[in-house]
Amino acid sequence: MAEIGVIGGSGFYSFLSDARVVEVETPFGPPSEPPVVGEVSGREVAFIPRHGADHRFPPHRVNYRANLWALRHLGVRQVLGPCAVGSLTSELTPGTFVVPDQFVDRTWGREHTVYDGAPVVHVSSADPYCAAGRATVLAAGNSFHDEHDGQVVDGGTMVVINGPRFSTRAESRWHAAQGWSIVGMTGAPEASIARELALCYTAVAVVTDHDAGVEAGEGVTQAEVFAVFGRSIDRLKGLLTEVIGQLPKPDADCSCRHALDGTAGEGRW
Repeated sequence: MAEIGVIGGSGFYSFLSDARVVEVETPFGPPSEPPVVGEVSGREVAFIPRHGADHRFPPHRVNYRANLWALRHLGVRQVLGPCAVGSLTSELTPGTFVVPDQFVDRTWGREHTVYDGAPVVHVSSADPYCAAGRATVLAAGNSFHDEHDGQVVDGGTMVVINGPRFSTRAESRWHAAQGWSIVGMTGAPEASIARELALCYTAVAVVTDHDAGVEAGEGVTQAEVFAVFGRSIDRLKGLLTEVIGQLPKPDADCSCRHALDGTAGEGRW
């Protein structure tokens, strides 16, 4: 029914042509909203607003397992995960898009696996993001960079905190001292659950602020984050439209599709 999935903000509803709601039941309860399936750049795309249409789910209450299971059930193989992040370096300014290649999971209390019982399944997370998806975003990003706003940056480590509060200055300085690039609240376990479902997953992180402790000032506020993300949404949708048209076809082979090879989950998908 769909080959590409997007998990992002509710502003992406307008992203789809000929959109229709598809009810999906999952073993983990309902997704944040029923997926909406439509067309983008000639491809069938399923969209789920990560926090719900009315932004009712804080980061630690998002049903990441149900969201990704629902997409997988609809036939999705490639998932794009746009998200808002804070910058841990002075070089990554608000409006920059980062395509991370690593994450550090500092969340707790979330359901982190779809294999919550026998048989035990261990998947490799050494390289947690899809190489083909990342390459596609970076290639498409060349046409969306201008001198005023929004370069697309290759690589970086996203540290994922539990939220919903923002970091203290001490936490922010600690994260920066580890060499990590950006900080967000939704990147995990979203990426690792996608890997457990043998999905290709690519994060596209929109820098909305400098995290506390990186620069002097009052620290980040929710109003600031929402305002910068709102100003970036049209460019982000334009970038993703280009990316969706260029992503590999469903029958293309990828190491992500072999994530369960040699495990008790092999052959399940």
